Amino acid sequence: MSQFFFNDKQHVVNEAIEGALLSTPWANLSRLEVGEEIRVVVRNDWDKNKVALISGGGSGHEPAHVGFVGKGMLTAAVCGDIFASPSVDAVLSAIINVTGEAGCLLIVKNYTGDRLNFGLAAEKAKNLGYKVELVMVKDDIALPDNPQPRGLAGTALIHKIAGAAAEAGKSLTDVTAIANRAINATSSIGLAFATCHLPGEDRDERVKAGESELGMGIHGEPGVSTLPTQNSHEIVDTMTGKLLENLPAEKKVLLLINNLGGFSMLEMGVLTREVMASALGDRITHLVGPATLVSALDMKGFSLTTLQLEADFLDALQAPVETSGWQPLRVAGAAQTIKGERVARLPDATPSENAAVGAVVSSVSQTLVDLEKALNDLDAKVGDGDTGSTFAAGARKVQQELKANRLPLNQPATLLALVGEQLATVMGGSSGVLMSILFTAAGQQLEQGEKLPQALLAGLEQMKHYGGAQPGDRTLVDALQPALEALVAGKSLKEAAEAAKQGADATTQMNAAKAGRSSYLNQESLHGVKDPGAYAVEQVFANLI
Repeated sequence: MSQFFFNDKQHVVNEAIEGALLSTPWANLSRLEVGEEIRVVVRNDWDKNKVALISGGGSGHEPAHVGFVGKGMLTAAVCGDIFASPSVDAVLSAIINVTGEAGCLLIVKNYTGDRLNFGLAAEKAKNLGYKVELVMVKDDIALPDNPQPRGLAGTALIHKIAGAAAEAGKSLTDVTAIANRAINATSSIGLAFATCHLPGEDRDERVKAGESELGMGIHGEPGVSTLPTQNSHEIVDTMTGKLLENLPAEKKVLLLINNLGGFSMLEMGVLTREVMASALGDRITHLVGPATLVSALDMKGFSLTTLQLEADFLDALQAPVETSGWQPLRVAGAAQTIKGERVARLPDATPSENAAVGAVVSSVSQTLVDLEKALNDLDAKVGDGDTGSTFAAGARKVQQELKANRLPLNQPATLLALVGEQLATVMGGSSGVLMSILFTAAGQQLEQGEKLPQALLAGLEQMKHYGGAQPGDRTLVDALQPALEALVAGKSLKEAAEAAKQGADATTQMNAAKAGRSSYLNQESLHGVKDPGAYAVEQVFANLI
């Protein structure tokens, strides 16, 4: 059974509409009181002297269509059940409640249920004396031989262009004409890695891991082909190539980058960069998105829409609106940079030789490289699974410097400071910063005349001060502190290694962590598992004996 956030499947659409009304920033929306089964959201500031714009369809495509109701776009949105067209009565209720002498335009996505229900409602309204026109959005180009191309994210552009014309007081004939011109200039193509979850239903798992489906519909219906890749460059190259085939030579376009619901903004950023770097990029003068305008619940996918630009289209798209779902367009161009001042670094240290120190550096770094998988496996149980990779990244950098003879091995204070700076650069997350604090502070203590064990212990104290971890908090401190204290007390390296092992073993019995990623987990997840950082310290000392 799929996971879906709702109270009752029968009420999810009504509750979502109420939430949208409560959260609209303009306070300009209301629901028509014409019966519980009729879901129509209207502008409560509407002037019937202007042409009304009505759209809608099945729910699950949010912010479409309620998110596009407001000044400068739709007058009303008619909401059906999830992925189901609203009834004829619902559409007719919208028409008769918002339409004045100027008439109304129905903007419909080209799906059978929407065509039939909106179409019959239009005919009934005409019989009642209302002036009604209907335009059909059919921007999908994924299925080139389809006699009835589907309406996709390009619908939002038609809402905006027609909405600006209506808001400017144009006649129904003129509003309908510009809407149809925009429809004919619009092309869309979508792709998904997975279909969407419907409330209470299992997800269709037809798309295999590592593959993607070109042309998957916004209700999860199959597309035109399966691509054996999820590589961003290959996918964008395929999709933009098909869009280019539908464009006249040299024609400039606006591009809408639409999230179908399940892509992260990180992925949408990569997608935007890939599209602008593609062959289509030279044609793009304006961008809308990346954003979610016409979704398919939580579908892991996106769509690209091109609009062949005309001057009046651009004016309409730039006209102000008061809606929650529209995203303002921007002029396309290269990513901007501003020259900045580089952070001051330590001066390059003069390399020097010291065989004993070199052996220690080599042993510590190689130990951490060899432990990468073991530490990741441990961290997968009590953290986020990357401790081994993080420590190995720092260790490999030190190895690289050692093999290239770039380390000041005979200058311990400078060596620790240099290693501290490098670890902060190459180790991710908080680990690199904490290790950098330890080595940097220890180097300062050596510079002031302290012995190495005392300097390292002082560095550990600074790391604890900034990081917040203390002995007993289930971190590497539980192994490192007793080991360093043993050395400060004059004990042998073997005794220090034993102290580190005892400290690391003790973490298996600590049922609560008070620092690091493990602090987010419950006691049952931690019991019996050694802290990966403490285990790393244990192994480093063991291999130094």
